[in-house]
Amino acid sequence: MHIPDSLRYRYNMKQLILAGLFAWLLLPSSVEAAPKRVPTHEDIWLMKRISAPQVSPDGRWLVVSVVEPAYDDNAQLSDLWLIDTTARHSSRRLTSTRRTESGVVWSPDSRRIVFSAQRDSDDVPQLYSLDLEAGGEAQRLTNLSGGARGAMFSHDGRQLAFVSIMYPGARDDAANRERIEAQRARKANVRIYDGFPIRAWDHWLDERRPRIFVQALDENGLAHGEPRDLLAGTKLLAGPGFAGRQTDTGEEIELEFTPDDSSIVFAATTNLNEAAYAFTDSQLFVTSVNGGEPRQLTKGLDSWSRPHFTPDGRTLIALLEKQGEAVYNATRLATFSWPDIGAPRVISAELDRSVNTFAVTPDSREIYFTAEDQGSERLFSVRVTGGAVSSRFGVGRGSYSNLAIPEKSKKMALYANWESASSPGEVALINPQNGRALVLTKFNAARVAQLDLPEVESFWFSSSRGKRIHSYVVRPPGFDPDKKYPLFVVIHGGPHSMWRDQFFVRWNYHLLASPGYVLLLTNYSGSTGFGEQFARSIQGDPLKGPADEINEAADAAIREFKFIDGSRQCAGGASYGGHLSNWLQGSTTRYKCLVSHAGLVNLEAQWGTSDTIYSREVNMGGPPWEGGAGWSDQNPIRYAAKFQTPVLLTIGENDYRVPLNNTLEYWSALQRMKVPGRLVVFPDANHWILKGEDSRVFYSEVANWLNRWLKPD
Repeated sequence: MHIPDSLRYRYNMKQLILAGLFAWLLLPSSVEAAPKRVPTHEDIWLMKRISAPQVSPDGRWLVVSVVEPAYDDNAQLSDLWLIDTTARHSSRRLTSTRRTESGVVWSPDSRRIVFSAQRDSDDVPQLYSLDLEAGGEAQRLTNLSGGARGAMFSHDGRQLAFVSIMYPGARDDAANRERIEAQRARKANVRIYDGFPIRAWDHWLDERRPRIFVQALDENGLAHGEPRDLLAGTKLLAGPGFAGRQTDTGEEIELEFTPDDSSIVFAATTNLNEAAYAFTDSQLFVTSVNGGEPRQLTKGLDSWSRPHFTPDGRTLIALLEKQGEAVYNATRLATFSWPDIGAPRVISAELDRSVNTFAVTPDSREIYFTAEDQGSERLFSVRVTGGAVSSRFGVGRGSYSNLAIPEKSKKMALYANWESASSPGEVALINPQNGRALVLTKFNAARVAQLDLPEVESFWFSSSRGKRIHSYVVRPPGFDPDKKYPLFVVIHGGPHSMWRDQFFVRWNYHLLASPGYVLLLTNYSGSTGFGEQFARSIQGDPLKGPADEINEAADAAIREFKFIDGSRQCAGGASYGGHLSNWLQGSTTRYKCLVSHAGLVNLEAQWGTSDTIYSREVNMGGPPWEGGAGWSDQNPIRYAAKFQTPVLLTIGENDYRVPLNNTLEYWSALQRMKVPGRLVVFPDANHWILKGEDSRVFYSEVANWLNRWLKPD
């Protein structure tokens, strides 16, 4: 589509402030309106979901991916939208296709974007270029059998680096296509492995590994010649443990051109084959755009990720996770001098929090970053040269994430996603002088305005072990302080995560509370956002300690909030929250019912069947056969004789993180002990329930189960 000539205008902060063109304050005040109603599943599920903002280098435009959910998968939309940072023009849809786009990057001249998408003629996602100034349709840049993703422009805009997936030994794309065709034509359907790991989340792994390609571009930003495979024939690629960095969303290799565009810095793993008996790491490498053996920049057991150069090209920034004997390690910001690389300098060590996203100011002097902190994700900054870490502009309610700064803009500007438990994510502009934040988008404003979504309330208490423990209390819609409400204690997963003032679709606070419950969300020991030691403190005490804190938090909340009816309590959670729910089954009778999604009941069975095993072994002080006390003392199945609390069990059949066998074993024990229960299996779900109709059933089952045992007014 054609974009007006105003695309050429540069961002002007003074005009923006004077014009006052933004429609919404980030922290809106109450406005008298029609009575708000109780949220339904449709209200929550159909909220549009906004991706991380990708800001043009000149700061003039933002691009986001907007998912428009539907209960019919074929009706769901996901398209790219262009947002004017000055708000002179309305946000507009850039794409309108059947499949999603991802991995958007801007060209250095802020004229075009490149993204990964699978169009109708593609077998796998390829890279497409869309010229926003000239208009027209997106043009395909790649046609590789292994697809293309994770694009990154060179600084001069004449090259594009990206990742494709290929079979070992395939020297070129033709050879890779032959392997793919042979796999499709095979008569036997067999998986054969010689090592570990073999599964991840919801899929079986195969031999294919990521490769780094570079594609030359012509003056119009289109492909010029064939892409070059930079890793073909290298010793690094041939190593048995080579892989991309392992993430919750897959295997990634993050790319960054060196300041002179002659080489690429990337992060990769070299010891994935040791995952059964050691922590794996990821190191930084640099390789010439002309190919050759990559040179390793970092060494040791620590893990590096997200390499990024400052705009002046003098400093390489990366995230560092120092690994030792602990299962949890905070992520820090570290820098290297460039090109004469020396020892890294950790510049965020002063802050005992884990860094999530970061961005560099145009003058290359300062790094802004987000980190979880006591129930929110907040904004911090530190000089590139190190020094004191500054806490910037307390977020108040809600959380920031996905920070972005236009590095070629004449004016400093901060963009991020902002959301709260009562406000789905939107894109915000944060004033760098006073922290005042303004919303640039309002994709969900009309729907949210109709709903009664009370703000969450922080609540602290001191545990019997002397720890300060944080929780959120969530009131139901239509809350009446003179009434008594049943308590639903909801337990987060991880364990190294955190209940946040954030809008969730899965386990949505307000949807769970809507029948008439007060929710208690406790950040027990092991939670992030409260310091590295707090997160590490459950090593060797994975279930009992956190569960005791959860029970004590419920007692403290009942004392503090007189509208909670302490005689009517249920508890539940998913993943690690399911683990803790199952531990409560054998350790207390205080709850009238339990809910457990994707929870283990047998630590030993979980160790042997999950897609990750070594971290579980370290957490327990050794493998199961060494007889460590925790394997039996904190194993819920060993307490089956005490099982008596009615429980709702739900599980995704394709869950390889907490496999189905644990739920079946729990169900068998419940039936053997004649404990009331209900088993709900989702054949198409993995660790998460992702389909709309499945989610509707899940929430209905939870509501019916709680109503059966708590009977809210």
